[in-house]
Order: sequence, then C-alpha cells, then structure tokens
Amino acid sequence: MEDHMYSGFKVIDFSQIIAGPRATAMMAEMGADVIKVELAPGGDPSRLLPFVVNGRSGCFIQQNRGKRSLCVDRKAPESIEILKTLIAESDVMIENYASGVIGRMGFGWEEVKKINPQIIMCSISAFGQSGPLSDLPGYDYIAGSYAGVLDVIGEADGSPLWPLMALGDGMTGVHALAAISTALLNRTKTGKGRYIDVSLLDCYFHMHELNVQVYSGSGGQISPKRNGPHHYALAPCGVFKSKERYIYVIALPAQWPILCELMGMPELAEDPRFDTLVTRAANGPELVTIIEAWMQEQDSDEHIIEQFLEARVAAAPVLSVPEAMAHPHLIERGTIRTISDDVYGDVQIPGMPLRFSDTNHNQDLKTAHLGEHNREILTGDLGYANARVDELESTGVLVSAPEAAA
Repeated sequence: MEDHMYSGFKVIDFSQIIAGPRATAMMAEMGADVIKVELAPGGDPSRLLPFVVNGRSGCFIQQNRGKRSLCVDRKAPESIEILKTLIAESDVMIENYASGVIGRMGFGWEEVKKINPQIIMCSISAFGQSGPLSDLPGYDYIAGSYAGVLDVIGEADGSPLWPLMALGDGMTGVHALAAISTALLNRTKTGKGRYIDVSLLDCYFHMHELNVQVYSGSGGQISPKRNGPHHYALAPCGVFKSKERYIYVIALPAQWPILCELMGMPELAEDPRFDTLVTRAANGPELVTIIEAWMQEQDSDEHIIEQFLEARVAAAPVLSVPEAMAHPHLIERGTIRTISDDVYGDVQIPGMPLRFSDTNHNQDLKTAHLGEHNREILTGDLGYANARVDELESTGVLVSAPEAAA
C-alpha cells in the first residue's frame, strides 16, 4: 500500500462486530498494519451476519478489509505469550469487550502499560469503564435508550423508534479513532502511552443538538419530545409529503421570508402565527399543512426542489437505500463503491469517508479468512520457527478456517 496517514503504525485489534472494527477499518484504510485477534473457535461473530456468500459475510467484509487475522485459543498459555509479544511491539491496542473482560484475560491497562509503556490502549464499551451501569451488558440501541435518544424518535403519540442502522456503533468507532489519533500525536511530544475509555452512551449523549441545553436553559419549561417527521423547536424543519414522494426541508430564520416569497405567500412572514421561530414551532402542524398544500400544486418534486435550491433553501428528496446507492454524487465521490472479494465476489459497500490530499481515497484491500495470517504473523513478526507454528496448530492454540472460494 502507498504511504498513508497511518503507515508504519501497528495496531493489535481485539474488537468485534462494529464499534471497534469501524475504528480499525479506517486505520487500515489509512495504511495501518492491523492485526485482528479473533478468539477460537469462531472468531468475530460478525462473520455470521448477513448477507453471507460462499461462507463469507458482507458485514464482515465491510468492517474488516485490510486487516490480518490471528485466531487463537485465548485460554492457552502459549496464546497469552503470543499476545503479550504483539502488544510489546504495537502502537495501538483496541478492544470492545464488556467492561472488565479484557482485564480478566490478563490484558487490562495496568498490565498492558508494563508490557509497553508507549502503547495507546482504547477500550470501547456500552457504558464505560466506571459508573453504576458499567458492569451491565449493552449494545448500540441499549446505550441509545439510556442516552435519551430513542425517546425523541417517533410519532408524538406513538412509541419510541430506532433507526435501522448502527448509528451508535459507527459514530463511537469514529470518536475512538479521533481519541487514538490525538493520543498518538501527544505521544510524539511526551513519549507516553495513554489509556482511552470510550463508551457508546457518552458518544450518543454527545450527539444531542438542542435537547440538553434547551431543557436545562429553560428550567424544564421546554422538554424535548417525539414529534414525528418534524422538529419540535425549529420550523419549518422536517419531512414533508410532496407531490410524488417525501422531501426534507429546513429553513432557518433568515430563510423563512425567502421561502414565503418562493411559495407566493409573502404575507406569511409577518403572520403572527409564523413571524418568529417560537410561533412557527408552536404552530408547526398548521405550517406543515400550508407547505404541503403548496407542494401538491407544483408540477413535480423535481421542480419543487429546483425552486428551493435556486432560493438557497436547503431541501432534499428522501432517498431509499437503493436510490442513494445509485445517486451520481455518491458514485463519483466513491461514497458507494464496488469491491471484488476473492470469496464473496463483487459487492457494494460504503467507501472511506475521510479524504486526504496526495493519497488514494479508496484502497484496494483484502478480507482475511479466520486465522489466515497465523503463520505469517508468528514467523514474520515474532520470529517463530515454522516447526513451532506447526506444533501450535496441531495442539489447537492456533485456529484457521478458510471459506469456500467463489
């Protein structure tokens, strides 16, 4: 691979499913040597998630391309020695087991920093390494529930809803990447390693925009609430039923008079029901009715969006996943890309979201089968003799399981 932002850095990755693997996937995209430690017998559980072709998971491909797979029996003393040696020569260690698990494996921070005082260790968990909830099991939407996020999604008179995507896991992985990169930068000044505690709950709560300070600042007079497809405190801001489909429209206060002119109703800007942000929010349902009625009178959704954009009022069609995947903008930027996997075949996945000058945006990376790099890592990185690797394989310390070729 060409020289990239993380070229020359070695990462030992104990994480699985999405949150941790998302962080290390981006490191691999940026040139890091990521050794993915998978625990026998099955390795990362995401290897079983749909859609599976020829025994390989598309989900696993998306999160783990470009990583080397080392699969070990974690209870074997030989495995502990292998992992200690890898930790000693790594720049970063990341794990996302439940709080306390990595310590019981013998690799808590106090032990790890003795092995390698300069290493950056990052633990990702649902609730963090401290606090009353820290020992509880948890996943993306469990953390989102505690963070007050799910409670503000859904119809006003309906139940809370959850989005069909790993928002918490994905953005927590990116938060972890930011923290790790910052710690590595600090290490260049201090020479010191760092321990990083990242939780889905902390990251979810950090994503609130108006909700927290509005409730606090108003002394509880404004309480964030579910409001269906429209914002409870900003108007117009939400999903409108248009002539053919749904369109998302947001007009900030300075754009409200422009929108009124665009719709041929300039008087609305001075209407006491809609003349301030507060009155527009208070009369949101009435405002939605007016805007949607205007939309129904237009020639097409395309014409509606053209009018909005010509007036510099932000608007967008609400695309389905297949529509987004086929959009020329996403295709041109490599936001959606097609890769050819040796086992799976061709598959579309999200592209690398970070772009740097003088480097290729999307790298051509391969996905490892379980334990594919056991021998390479032990002989090439750690200096083991082939005979010793043969012995470790025969005793079950090292495990590998190739998928079927396409």
